[in-house]
Amino acid sequence: MSQAPPLPRQNLELVAEMTGALWDELRGQRLFITGGTGFFGCWLVESFCYINQLHSLNARATLLTRDPGVFARKCPHLASDRAITLHEGDIRNFAFPDGEHRYIIHAATEASAKQAAEAPLRMFSTIVAGTERTLEFAATHGTKKFLLTSSGAVYGKQPADLTHVSEIYAGAPDPLDPASVYGESKRASELLCALYQKTSGLECKIARCWAFCGPHLPLDQHFAIGNFIGDVLAGRPIQINGDGTPRRSYLYAADLAVWLWTILFRAPALVPLNVGSAHDVSILELALTVASTLNPQTEIHVTCKATPGSPVLRYVPCVDRARELLGLRQTIGLRECIRRTAEWYKA
Repeated sequence: MSQAPPLPRQNLELVAEMTGALWDELRGQRLFITGGTGFFGCWLVESFCYINQLHSLNARATLLTRDPGVFARKCPHLASDRAITLHEGDIRNFAFPDGEHRYIIHAATEASAKQAAEAPLRMFSTIVAGTERTLEFAATHGTKKFLLTSSGAVYGKQPADLTHVSEIYAGAPDPLDPASVYGESKRASELLCALYQKTSGLECKIARCWAFCGPHLPLDQHFAIGNFIGDVLAGRPIQINGDGTPRRSYLYAADLAVWLWTILFRAPALVPLNVGSAHDVSILELALTVASTLNPQTEIHVTCKATPGSPVLRYVPCVDRARELLGLRQTIGLRECIRRTAEWYKA
C-alpha cells in the first residue's frame, strides 16, 4: 500500500470551523474508532488529530485495525500522532482494549461489491458480528455515545417515482435476494443498536450514509465517481458500464466528516439521519462533469444505449431531517469536490 499524503489544510480547517462548538465534551476523554484505516476512518482520524491539537483537548483515540503496520505505512503522520493508539484485531472478535472509552464510532464495514458477490456470508458476518462485538465493548467500557455508520442501502431499491428517499420511507431490501446482503446487514446492525440501547443505556446514533467523494476514495473499485476521476488522471477515456441514466448524488468527504462528528455529539439517540447530498446527477452527467472539470478533451464511452421510457434507477437521499434537526448542509459543490479529489491524488 502506497503512502497517502496528509489531507489539505483547507479541508481540516473547514471541519474545525463547522464543528467548533462540539468538542468540549471530548476534552480529556478517549474515543474508539473501528474502520479507522478506511475512507471514512481516515477523514475522521485526521480531523480528530487536527482539532485535538487545535483546541488542546488532550483527548486520545484508539483505532481498531487488522494490521497496524499497513496503517502506519499508509498514514505515518497519523500513526505517529501521540493521541493515537493502534489496536490490532478482527472486528468480529477483537480483544477489548483496557480503560473507559466514552465515545465510539463504528465505521468498520465491508462495502465491496466484489465481496458481496463472491463471499456474501463473510460480508454478513463481518458487518453484523462486528457491530455486536463493538456494542459489547461499548456496553462494558463506559461508553456514553455510540455512532453507527449505516447505509442508504437499508431502504432497498428506490422507486423510480421517488426522487429522494427520506428516513420515514418504509421500503427495505428483499431478504431472499443474496444481493441484499449489504443492506440487510446494515438493517440488522441498526436493530442491534436499538437492543443494546434498551439494555445498557447507550446513546446510539444512526448515520445512514449514501455516496461520497474526496481524498482516500478508491479510484479502482465500484465507485463510479472514483473510477471516472481515475480514468482522467490515467489519460484514459471515461468508461460507463451501462447506459448512463441512473441518478446519484455525492457529498464531499469534508462535509461527511462534519456531519458524522455532529451526529455523534448532537443527534438524538435512535433517530436515523441520512448523510449525503440531495443534488443528483445522472451517471452520464457525472462523467461529463468529471471530464469538463479535469480535462475537457477526455472521451466518454457509454457501453449501452438508453431505452426510452425505461424507469430511472435512483440512489438519492432526502436530507431535510439533518438540516432541520442539526443545521447540517452541503458546503462543497460537485465540481470542487472532483477538483480537490484529483489534486490530492496528484500530490
